[in-house]
Amino acid sequence: MTAHKANQTRLTGKTTDELLDELTLEEQVSILAGDGLWSVNPIERLGIGSLRVTDGPSGARGSGGLVGGVTAAAFPVGIAIGATWDPELAMEIDAAIAAEVKSKGAHVSLAPTVNIHRSVTNGRNFECYSEDPELTAALGVGYIKGLQDNGVSATVKHFVGNESEIERTTISSEIDERSLREVYLRPFEDAVKKAGAWAVMTSYNRLNGTYTSEHDWLLNDVLRGDWGFDGVVMSDWFGSHSTAPTINAGLELEMPGPTRDRGEKLLAAVETGEVSRQTVRERAANVLKLMERDGSLNDQRPFEEHADDRPEHRALIRKAGAAGCVLLKNDGLLPLSQPSGKIAVIGPNAKVARIMGGGSAQIFPHYSISPWDGLAARLGEEALLYAAGCTNHRWEPLFHGEITAEFFDNKRFEGTPVHVKRMEASEGFWVPPVAEGKVDQRRFSVLIRSDFVAEVDGIHRFGIHSAGFSKILVDGELVADAHSAWTKGRTYFEEGCDEVVGEKVLEAGRSYEVVIEFVSKDMKLLYGGAFRAGIGVPMGDAGIAEAARAATEAETAIVFIGRSEQWDTEGSDLQDITLPGKQDELVAAVLAANPRTIVVLQTGGPVEMPWVDDAPAILQAWYPGQEAGNAIADVLFGDTDPSGRLPQTFSRRWQDNPTWSQDREVYPGLDSKVRYQEGVFVGYRHYEAMGIAPLFPFGHGLSYTQFDMGGLEASVDETGVTVSFSLTNIGDREGSAVAQLYVGQRQPRLRRPVRELKGFAKLTLKPRESRQVQKRLTHRDFAYFDVAKRSWVVDPGSYVLSLGSSAASISVEVEINLMAYSEPA
Repeated sequence: MTAHKANQTRLTGKTTDELLDELTLEEQVSILAGDGLWSVNPIERLGIGSLRVTDGPSGARGSGGLVGGVTAAAFPVGIAIGATWDPELAMEIDAAIAAEVKSKGAHVSLAPTVNIHRSVTNGRNFECYSEDPELTAALGVGYIKGLQDNGVSATVKHFVGNESEIERTTISSEIDERSLREVYLRPFEDAVKKAGAWAVMTSYNRLNGTYTSEHDWLLNDVLRGDWGFDGVVMSDWFGSHSTAPTINAGLELEMPGPTRDRGEKLLAAVETGEVSRQTVRERAANVLKLMERDGSLNDQRPFEEHADDRPEHRALIRKAGAAGCVLLKNDGLLPLSQPSGKIAVIGPNAKVARIMGGGSAQIFPHYSISPWDGLAARLGEEALLYAAGCTNHRWEPLFHGEITAEFFDNKRFEGTPVHVKRMEASEGFWVPPVAEGKVDQRRFSVLIRSDFVAEVDGIHRFGIHSAGFSKILVDGELVADAHSAWTKGRTYFEEGCDEVVGEKVLEAGRSYEVVIEFVSKDMKLLYGGAFRAGIGVPMGDAGIAEAARAATEAETAIVFIGRSEQWDTEGSDLQDITLPGKQDELVAAVLAANPRTIVVLQTGGPVEMPWVDDAPAILQAWYPGQEAGNAIADVLFGDTDPSGRLPQTFSRRWQDNPTWSQDREVYPGLDSKVRYQEGVFVGYRHYEAMGIAPLFPFGHGLSYTQFDMGGLEASVDETGVTVSFSLTNIGDREGSAVAQLYVGQRQPRLRRPVRELKGFAKLTLKPRESRQVQKRLTHRDFAYFDVAKRSWVVDPGSYVLSLGSSAASISVEVEINLMAYSEPA
């Protein structure tokens, strides 16, 4: 008897099979697709509720769009959690996120994202944990358990090969099976086998020519066959492309609704014999099983969403944000003590809270704390000086004020508006029901009106981009036109154009009427429309000079630089890893003005640092959630030891990355294919194999104290290897260390990485405290995947266990000999 057949539903007291017997074929088909953006069709006749989902992974947005809505707690992003190297903290975070999901009336979180940092330019790296599959797997398991132990389903995504955003809905990721098994499938395997994930989301892309949503080998042979997955597979939004192939391959849920490939099409496929009734029944049974697990099966409560701003969540976000901060360099300047003079707070990220990445991971936070806010709360504003120095925006800054949007149920602004809405800022993301359902979501227009008062004389830049056609008019004059020559770009999940910018000279103190015209257009993935408009004033070199002057007047300067959710975002890869704008020039100028300068980076991944040798202290803070400024201040002043370690290698230049190539098929792709030519040599494995010294290696991170690792011993038995070692805090203050255990084969029969991470331990030790650590490695930790044998194989011979504080900083090694071993996939 299967597990789900034995379970009794709380609603009816009947087994799932008995409940299925009461469902007509049409009803079984109906629960295999969404009935809206965030829910699945209920069966009111039998009292079966509606399964509701919400985006993650850094919180729970609920049913609102990417702009506005009910507020939610904003937790650190994936790479920041990756930098904690702390699966238990991940579990604690996601127990809190489970409560957030429930506050949004949902049962399923569309998270975690466990794709691999293959390239340094992937726009979605911020959402993923690491370049290493074992670290990713461990953190993913913690995330899933945190959710599911609290009755909320995780949805592990994106299965598989979604390591870049360029043409992601059509491109084929060409990955050999060995690399798939050893790298890209590894986190998903542990998500199923160790965490018991209840749901998996397929990726948009094709895998070796076939869409993952209809990939029989991937879903049936690997996921269900090799790993024993017993949950629900759902498509990414609009990521299903067929009827019979998807359901036969093992895709339960087509999302979102209303259905495009199921419904009448699936009933017809059953009628013609393309899909069997038994297959439909099995898929429906898995959906009911998920609903039983997450409580949606008998959830008859009216749908409600509310903001749940809990003090314990605030404290957890602050702790987790600090735990992910990585101290890259410190010549003794940190931690800071109470200053006797002023602190110059400089940079484009100083007074703006960079708390999250962009795309479906965005939420509307309860609040956000900027670095300036965090420092001012600690020291008082009178102790601080401020200078922006330069800008780092990708798009011109939003403007705020009295903004009104008038919706027309046609594409010509004709007649009386059918809906009028006040807007908080000059951006909109409209999903069905657009304008409360008063317009056709495919054929509507909007006039957005506002008055803008210029603060300074001179040139102002007006920028707009949109998923739809748009224009900006200032006092009736066309200034920016994203309509007449609209061209698909890298915004709004590749459904929008790139920003179009126009300039106009304005007078300080004068009010100008700004009108934005928006007209909807046909799109592939989105229904509705979106736009973003901004007004900016060029800073030029004067801003950098002002920042340098502020630095000379201060005892210490802290420069807050990096990127934002405009750059690190779903749907758009980076063009390179240089800092946007004139930030490198700003850092160099401030360093020249004040040698006591700390650089604080906020990015979703590595950046080039031409000023690295001159900077006495560099702190990587990522996007640490709504408590960003407080968390950063806690680390700068030593309230919290900087316990983060790099989950991704920082290369000296983009060209050192394994995906950089003159061959466009390797990256970003060519002729709808992206070839994973580097195989298993991803991240630090590549740098070691090629003898390339990175800027900062994988696993690197400094503490405010010092540690000694030693006493490495290994004992081999017939089931694996027991490893033990000691870790001692040899400094004079409490701190945290991450001991990293790597495995390598002395003389491999086939090409293998020099060393691979197979275990780690994060410990917080008091001064002079020492602790013994024991780790158990199985045969699988020494194996490679033999495609011909379809097995994990350990070749006999000598293996080296390396213990260190990073992939490039090994403290001690021990050699062992292993016998031949093989186990099936």
